[in-house]
Parts: sequence; structure tokens; C-alpha cells
Amino acid sequence: MKNKKDSLFSSPIEQLGDWTFDEKVAEVFPDMIKRSVPGYSNILAMIGMLAKRFITPSSNIYDLGCSLGAATLSIRRNIVHNNCTIFAIDNSPAMIERCKTHLRAYKGITPVEVICADINEIEMHNASMIVLNFTLQFLTPENRQLLINKVYQALQPGGILVLSEKFSFADNIIDELLFEMHYDFKRANGYSELEISQKRSMLENVMITDTFETHQLRLSKAGFMHVNMWYQCFNFGSMIAIK
Repeated sequence: MKNKKDSLFSSPIEQLGDWTFDEKVAEVFPDMIKRSVPGYSNILAMIGMLAKRFITPSSNIYDLGCSLGAATLSIRRNIVHNNCTIFAIDNSPAMIERCKTHLRAYKGITPVEVICADINEIEMHNASMIVLNFTLQFLTPENRQLLINKVYQALQPGGILVLSEKFSFADNIIDELLFEMHYDFKRANGYSELEISQKRSMLENVMITDTFETHQLRLSKAGFMHVNMWYQCFNFGSMIAIK
């Protein structure tokens, strides 16, 4: 399945509406994420490195909001133990269908169960690793603590949560600088002002970002005692929380 260049917003759209992960987005998603999220490929590679270090024999791994399965593939390539199962979960049927196709294209010993479901409603247990790779920011704020609580309960002692997000910053000068640098990054990757503006408008009501401190407090409330940022590029980054 060939991935197309993202030109979804290159022409004016009369009624923008809210962002959805539909078939059009799924079709161009690899190009979109590569050109929109600084450091994305590095985070994926390092998720694999963390998988090699933290995944234990006969445990479960959950990729929550798996989209096309990029994190799942990185994890599966790095599992060195037997009897593990990866659960790749997303609520977008378009993403799930393409995820299945991508996973079939790459052989791996560890089985992957690809599930179309709301991650707020799934049951998790016996997990050595759980990944939320740019997913939590799309949940309503009131559901975020509930999910993080479930993640903590599902993890084995010593298990790890990888939480990648777009961050906001309490310091307005820093927030504005990193915000503008992100848009410089998108411009450098060929996005026009129209594309940047239209995508931003569609995401405004759907993706609500938190500060690092808000995430830290939420993780602490759930029970995590070992929390920190392990990767950051502009206003995008990834945190680890170890049970």
C-alpha cells in the first residue's frame, strides 16, 4: 500500500469542522506525521530500545492509539522474550485497516492483536510496557486521569509507560518561541501558510495540550514514582513513567 503526500489542506476548505482520523488522513498519515512532528522517527526508534530493556517474558504490551502501527512495529522488532503479546488499539476503522496491512508486510514472531476500540473502555493486565504515542492529547481532559490510572494498575512492578505528547508551557515567552519554531519546522518541510492555518483550526477543539507539570502531577496521582522527560524537540516530547 503506497503512502501518498499530504496535500489535504493545500486548497481552501469552506467548512473545516473538527479533526477526524478518517480514510483521507490515514492515506497520507506517514507523510503528514513525518513533516509535522519534529523528532517522531527518533521517538519510534527509541521506543524499540526501551522495549528491549523493559519487556518481560510472558507479558502483554499495549500500543494505545496505535494509528498505522509504527510504534507496534518498533516494539515487535525489539522483543527478545517468548510468549509476549502486543495489543494495538485505535478507534479509527480507517487507521486499523491500514495498520493490519502494515503489520502483515513485516514478519515478526510476537503476535499482535489489532483491535478497533475506544482505549477508555478496554481492559488491560499483566503489562510490561504501555505506549501512548501522541494519543492522550486527543482524549477529553476529564478522561485523561482515568486512563492513566488504568495504565498504572495494568503494569507489572518495573513496567514502563511511554507517553509522547505535544506540550504547552506555562512561561509564555518559551511557549510562543517553541510554538513558532514548530511552524518553522513545518514550513521547512513544505507546508504552506494555508495548510498550517487550516490544520490548526481543525485541531483546536480536538487536541488540547497540557504542560509537562500537568502530566507529571497526573502520573504521580496514579501512583508512578519515577517520571521524567526523556526526549524533547521544540514543543513535542516523550516522557517515561516506571512503576
